[in-house]
Order: sequence, then C-alpha cells, then structure tokens
Amino acid sequence: MSADPTDGGGPEPTADVVVGADGLARCPWPGLEHADYRHYHDHEWGRPVHGDDALYERLSLEAFQSGLSWLTILRKRAAFRSAFADFDPEVVAGYGPAQVQALLGDASIVRNRRKIEATIAGARATLALRESGGLEALVWSARPARQTRPRRLAEVLAHTAESAALARALKKAGFAHLGPTTVYAAMQAVGVVQDHLRGCFRAVAEGAGDPRPAPRTGGAG
Repeated sequence: MSADPTDGGGPEPTADVVVGADGLARCPWPGLEHADYRHYHDHEWGRPVHGDDALYERLSLEAFQSGLSWLTILRKRAAFRSAFADFDPEVVAGYGPAQVQALLGDASIVRNRRKIEATIAGARATLALRESGGLEALVWSARPARQTRPRRLAEVLAHTAESAALARALKKAGFAHLGPTTVYAAMQAVGVVQDHLRGCFRAVAEGAGDPRPAPRTGGAG
C-alpha cells in the first residue's frame, strides 16, 4: 500500500498528476509545454497571499481571466501592472473616462470595457473596505472550516458555498464581474483553499491532513 502524504509519507499515486522532465509530479493543468505556467504552479498558485493591495490585484486578474485562459493573463500580467499602476487602489480609484478610453486602446492588456470598469470599481471598494476590516479580512473569512485535499482532478470543485457567499459579499462591497466560480479560482490561487492534488509535489511538501494555511493576524498591508 502506498504512503499517504497526509500521514507524512511519500507521494500518493494518482492517474491525474503529470511528471515533468525534472522528475516532479504536478497537477495536470500547467501541462508540460509551458515553463512559465509550471513556474506559476510551483511558486505561486495556492501559496497564501495577504495584504489588501495584493488581493485586489489577484481578484482583478481573475476577473479579466473570465472566459479566457489563465496563461493568457499570466503572460500579460506585467502589462496589466503597468496599466493599473501596479494595482495601487488609491491610484486606480481615481481613474475616469479618459483613463478607461486609454486602456481600451492598450493592446498589451485585455481590452474589455466591463472588466476595466470592474477593476476601477474594485479599487474604490478596496479603499472603502478599509473602514470595516479591509479586503484581506473579507477574503480570508471565506476559508472553509475544513478541507480535504483532492486526490483527483474530478474532485476539484468549480465553486463552493463559501465562494458563493464571498462573491455576494464582494458585490455588496462594490466589486463587479466576480461570480462564485471566478471567486473560487481566486481562493485557490491565494491559498484560501488548497487544491493541489495529493500526488502533486507541492501537496507532499506541504504535508498534513487539513491543508488549510493558518490565517495571518494583524492589519492588512
């Protein structure tokens, strides 16, 4: 019987992980062809993200990704950061019609008016939330009471009750273009939930049965 990484042993065999030329077993979605996608999987996806500004950026990029490949957004991330002042909500909140029109002419980003306007609305909402605990506290409040790490890709959910509740709370706060599925993708990306498959080297490295990271205490950065 193979060792279960949640018991501190080696990787658990699963038909869904893929093994790269480096010998590491990974979740299948980055594939084997794109080094930048693998790097994102290995070093960013699922690692806890804290701070209002950082979470505002992640939510904005997930909204832009809706209907597109995340790889497309990943490869345009530097351009998005340039276009949206490194996702500084204090700057973006001041964007008006002239900035929107300029962004619609910027071929280096995704030129979608609704998503651009949603990013500006999200900046204003991020600032407003500072009066009631901040965006970080709101996002991390969606951390499930318990989560079992998935064994196979089919076990990874598209949305949950927690993501639906967070989507409603974000909408109430003034965010837009963030439904339960998009919000769940953001929760996966920033480590609120942990969906690396059990056979993935990241899951093995992180160990223990309940994969939830401990919430950070203190104010948002």
